[in-house]
Amino acid sequence: MYDLDLSYKKYQKDGFVYPIPVIDLKNATQCRIKLEDVEKKIGTLHYKSKVHTILTWVYELAIDNNILDLVEKILGPNILLHNSTFIIKEAKTPSHVSWHQDLTYWGFSHDDQVSVWLALSPANELSGAMQMIPESHTSGMIAHITTKDKNNVLLQGQKVERVNEKNAIHCPLLPGEASFHHGWTLHRSKPNRSADRRIGLNFQYLATHVKQTKHNNDSAVCVRGFDQYNNFKIDQLPKQDLDPVALKKFIILDKLYKGTAGS
Repeated sequence: MYDLDLSYKKYQKDGFVYPIPVIDLKNATQCRIKLEDVEKKIGTLHYKSKVHTILTWVYELAIDNNILDLVEKILGPNILLHNSTFIIKEAKTPSHVSWHQDLTYWGFSHDDQVSVWLALSPANELSGAMQMIPESHTSGMIAHITTKDKNNVLLQGQKVERVNEKNAIHCPLLPGEASFHHGWTLHRSKPNRSADRRIGLNFQYLATHVKQTKHNNDSAVCVRGFDQYNNFKIDQLPKQDLDPVALKKFIILDKLYKGTAGS
């Protein structure tokens, strides 16, 4: 367990909080095994969107009370799960994530959003753990540029220039621990120089009053409370892992998400 009120206060002040214990090491290891078994069957899931629509255990993680209790403190009682995606850096590879803010390109009407990054393998300075700039969420949207850096994980290679990195905080996580950060919090991660994969599972949560302003086809699923607004189409949850019908829909959802986030 963790101190919910203290974690919330730290999140409000800094724009992020870590480490939040979600699952134990044994469970995290089992989740990694499940992921790598799925990868053997359908290929990489790195940066594929809406994986909770094809994997039952990913959805179960997304609704874990250790996550949703803090999300509720941040967003209120009515919560949507908008996205879930694995972010994987292979061992000893140059892949990195530049300084950026999550909300810049997503098209949401409000910034009532929180990102949860759950480690399924060690995330530390060697493996390229996230770095964040405290209190940067209070500045609102900062100008980004787009680049053609093939090693940048972000869809457009978007980045913020001239970040005061002396204020950056490393956010190491053990398997089963998570960080929570606000959509305007500046963050990045360097390449994985370790001999193991750095595996993170990222969840995006929204307050139910938030709308998608770019199109009318975005989807989400209510994971706590009640959605009185119905601003999103409803993601269908899988009855079993890798259901063939769900997999076909998943391909469409992933393309739609990338078209929204990358434009």
